[in-house]
Amino acid sequence: MNFLKPWQMDSTLMVNKVLNLDKTSWKLTKVGDLAKDISKRVDNPGESEYDRFVGLGNFVSGDIKIKTWETTENLASSAKAFKAGDILFARRNAYLRRASLVDFDGCCSGDAFVLRENHDKIVPGFLAFLMNSNAIWDYANSNAAGTMSKRVKWRDLAEYEFLLPPKDQQVQLAKLLWAMDGVVEKEKEVLKELDNTYLTLVDNLFSKNKEDWKDYRLDKISSINSDSLNSKTDPDYEFQYLDLASIIEPKVIGEMKIIKYNDAPSRAKRIVSNNSIVLAMVRPYQKAFAFVEIGKDIVASTGTAIINMHDANFNRFVFHQFFSKKFTRYCEDRMSGTNYPAITPKDIQEYKVSIPNDRKLINVEASKLDRLEQSSRSVKNKVENSQSLQKSLINQIF
Repeated sequence: MNFLKPWQMDSTLMVNKVLNLDKTSWKLTKVGDLAKDISKRVDNPGESEYDRFVGLGNFVSGDIKIKTWETTENLASSAKAFKAGDILFARRNAYLRRASLVDFDGCCSGDAFVLRENHDKIVPGFLAFLMNSNAIWDYANSNAAGTMSKRVKWRDLAEYEFLLPPKDQQVQLAKLLWAMDGVVEKEKEVLKELDNTYLTLVDNLFSKNKEDWKDYRLDKISSINSDSLNSKTDPDYEFQYLDLASIIEPKVIGEMKIIKYNDAPSRAKRIVSNNSIVLAMVRPYQKAFAFVEIGKDIVASTGTAIINMHDANFNRFVFHQFFSKKFTRYCEDRMSGTNYPAITPKDIQEYKVSIPNDRKLINVEASKLDRLEQSSRSVKNKVENSQSLQKSLINQIF
């Protein structure tokens, strides 16, 4: 087997994602022969030796390591103890594919297996990569039982068989996979730093009062929900439907359904035009906001507010303001509803945006924030590509 050094991954491996693996010496092995399910009960975690608790909410699908935890301080319900180096496998809702190694001692939810490797047969941490392969999750899901919330049983998972390489090859493969995981984590750190820098700049600009800036009610400098479909629309008119679920994360619109007016839900009303700002009014704290440069044949849900600035130079400058703490606090003060807290179009109309008296500053500051946003998007693409490569490598091995 010929493996690449970590610094070679970004170029060569991204082009050639195929490992030349000779598996003739690999042996069919059961998971239960390589690890044990440890069930050390912790009855009152808040009074135990452990200060860290890993709940199912701390698992992230595809992450090789657990990165977050909760405190055990007020945790009274029983839990399971684990040691650094164990692998936690979320056995409930297996379709979410959550299994990660922990590098600290603590306790976890009873809905997770605590798997301790037999290091006479397998190198430390090697099983964490197997537990993130498509093959084992397909097996786990096919063996999960239950009605409301399916669970995997250890006796079934222990029977899963796969080809295990000799230990010397495990060492080489583990080095490659951990190096790839390091690449992913470093890129995530860069992305986090960029996002934090963006939010800091946004708050410095828009959350603090400035003498040489003026506040304007949004409805005085823009049109809000001004165009909508009506009963005279051609029944066969086709459009892309932008509902709340279409904004899959802040600033990112996913795939939109193409539907005819005659088949459209009654809430498909808001016409999105060029350079429209789209704000989700439901759960606005989640920042499901997007900017649409080309708005041809897009119709949004009434759960959104569509904003079009009267002065095109204000478009991006105002868009960035909605990511400020100032706007978040404004929404929190006005939201109503329990399950789906929301603001109203009137709240949007009355919101005051800040505009500098020196109009040259608008383009300067908007361009600065745009560049940060573009850098963040570029790094995010790198993270996704690296994760795709990581998954490809894992699935080729297992």
